Amino acid sequence: MLKATQILVRVIVLAVSAAAFVGCGQRGPLYLPSAPEAQQRATLPETLNPTTKSDAEKPAK
Repeated sequence: MLKATQILVRVIVLAVSAAAFVGCGQRGPLYLPSAPEAQQRATLPETLNPTTKSDAEKPAK
């Protein structure tokens, strides 16, 4: 019969292994795209609340 500590160690090893496999292929530095096509993409605030207009779309005062 397995002891509780042995089960806990095995579960932790399994979880760490699964996290390592999930991270496979995710390499390289993070960057913001600067291509002209990327300039037309929605920003995070626009994505979270699409009903509001961005500063660029607001009329000048």
